Amino acid sequence: MRRYFAVRGGAGDVAEPDVNTKPQDNLYLAVNSEWLSKAEIPADRTSTGVNSELDIRIEDRMMKDFANIAAGKEEIPKVRDFDKAIALYKIAKAFVKRDADGARPIQNDLQKILDLNNFTDFKQNAAKLFIGPYALPVVYDVDADMKNTDVNVLYFGGPGTFLPDTTTYQTSDAKKLLDILQKQSINLLMMAGLGKTEAKTYVESALAFDQKLSKVVKSTEEWSDYAAIYNPVSYADFIAKFKSFDMADFLDQILPVKPDRVIVMEPRFLKHAEELINEQNFDEIKGWMLVKYINNVAKYLSQEFREAAFPFDQAISGTLKMPSQIKQAYRLANGAFDEVVGIYYGQKYFGAEAKHDVEDMIHKMLKVYEERIKSNDWLSEDTKKKAIVKLNALVLKIGYPEKIEEIYDLLQVDPAKSLYENEAAMATVRTRYEMNKLTKPVDRSVWLMPGNLNNACYDPQRNDLTFPAGILQKPFYDIHQSRGANYGGIGATIGHEVSHAFDNSGAKFDEHGNMNNWWTKEDFAEFNKRVGQMVDIFDGLQYGPAKVNGKQVVGENIADLAGLACAVQAGKNDGVDLKDLFENYARSWMQKQRPEAIKTEVQVDVHAPQPTRVNIPVQCQDAFYEAFDVKPEDGMWLDPSVISSTLLTGDAMNQSYTIILEVFSNIIEIFTQVLRTNMFKHTNGSYVIPLLIT
Repeated sequence: MRRYFAVRGGAGDVAEPDVNTKPQDNLYLAVNSEWLSKAEIPADRTSTGVNSELDIRIEDRMMKDFANIAAGKEEIPKVRDFDKAIALYKIAKAFVKRDADGARPIQNDLQKILDLNNFTDFKQNAAKLFIGPYALPVVYDVDADMKNTDVNVLYFGGPGTFLPDTTTYQTSDAKKLLDILQKQSINLLMMAGLGKTEAKTYVESALAFDQKLSKVVKSTEEWSDYAAIYNPVSYADFIAKFKSFDMADFLDQILPVKPDRVIVMEPRFLKHAEELINEQNFDEIKGWMLVKYINNVAKYLSQEFREAAFPFDQAISGTLKMPSQIKQAYRLANGAFDEVVGIYYGQKYFGAEAKHDVEDMIHKMLKVYEERIKSNDWLSEDTKKKAIVKLNALVLKIGYPEKIEEIYDLLQVDPAKSLYENEAAMATVRTRYEMNKLTKPVDRSVWLMPGNLNNACYDPQRNDLTFPAGILQKPFYDIHQSRGANYGGIGATIGHEVSHAFDNSGAKFDEHGNMNNWWTKEDFAEFNKRVGQMVDIFDGLQYGPAKVNGKQVVGENIADLAGLACAVQAGKNDGVDLKDLFENYARSWMQKQRPEAIKTEVQVDVHAPQPTRVNIPVQCQDAFYEAFDVKPEDGMWLDPSVISSTLLTGDAMNQSYTIILEVFSNIIEIFTQVLRTNMFKHTNGSYVIPLLIT
């Protein structure tokens, strides 16, 4: 029996390699130090490691394929709408034309903001601007009703701030970052044709409005309370919150039907909406829209514009240089047609044999979960039965989707138009498509991740698991590597995602994905008693220049613990080499990051930094101590004599799993970290909430 003690994560600093480290002292460093001592972060990236290497591998494959197809060396694949992706790629890589066009492509759309002379103009044109490629100080999205996931409803929230998170404004870096953004935005507006004094005035107004927003929109930690986004407000009560802005007229123009109610994701923002969106703030709103617009569209213009828009991104991420022109061309095409490209990738690079093998692993691990639920010694039989019903109702999405979502048929690419004009036109189509979902039933067949993405997720509103083909490769998975390595890689990931169906978020959703507490009153009371210890073990953990916020990352840490425990048990059942399993688990989190990227990640991500996610979950597995003969004097030992502050009691292996049913503090991931691209960008430049958990 192992228990949490004051020593967290083994001996040594996981940010500093030590090739002499033993697994008994620090498993992460023992496995990864040789790589860490030699690894160099590519100049156009924020980090390197397993995930970035897989990302690069996928991207290199696809860039080569795109180049060959565009050049006519290979036929266009027989995947519907793939020809559009190639057409956009050709337009994006035509930098001679992009450079010659300069700021010309954006002039008409830029002028639409400049022509707003007063608040009346803004009100009259707001709906058209929302449908177009602009950011407004309100965000709307249509998604499944969290309490009736068969129907779509309208969600409302506030816009994103200029800095990565509201907490960033309280740091010593805030002024430096905002100064860089200010200088960059003035320069971009001047390049677009504005005078220096005019540009400076607009940017100063924008920063003033951004400061006001930063005080009322949610922080990442607040967004991590998943259930807290569900605040239904009647249509009449919602409209009444806006005095100066005619919200009823606005919604009449952007929606196909008048909704009975609006789901308010940010009640505090709604409370202060009238203070923000009024005639007195018009100049600030206009400046804010201009700054958002020019920084968002610069990437679609010339190389000069791309370079001028890079300093702020560089300051946030620490990236030394921007992606090459040809790489940007591929990324834009892939971003616009990601599901289409993902289907092509899955069909070409992921086979039926591997899919069957992964399915077999998942079913074996689901069996372990079922056994754990049945053997739980504190849940009532009624709650356990309902948990098993939910487990058996899980929908598996492996590799890539069988059908393409309708939106890709609607998107069009015109070779006669500029890159910006095509992107702006597609943004309008996407916004209309999203709003029109209000009249349609929820499509449960839609995948929330494309097949060529190196990631995985659980969607509580569909009760489904998604494992794209992109993650199903070494070291996470390979049909030719050992079963132990596969359990330590993709097996732990599978267990991680399944745990989200029952953790502090999933526990609030039933087998149909509806927000519905299926616990008995007594079980739920016991459940709430077991809250909090997981926060403490990660809170304040030092990694590079930043300290981890234990509350912000608690849900993902629980999932790591539960996922590894499940993988270990399934591996034991299959008779695998457990050393092999643990070593590949450590290998799968291998990462080296720039200091700036670490700071940003710790502020905005609900996951702990990757290297910190190895040793603590491993320290809670009895099988690890047995496999490596860990002794009390070793760095990875957690003293079993400490009882009062322990997270686990009884058999650590059994309780490592049941912790997914025991912790219920802050509800987890809605925003995903920008660097891992788990956040979906709305066409108006703001961010909406993907209802998934990775």
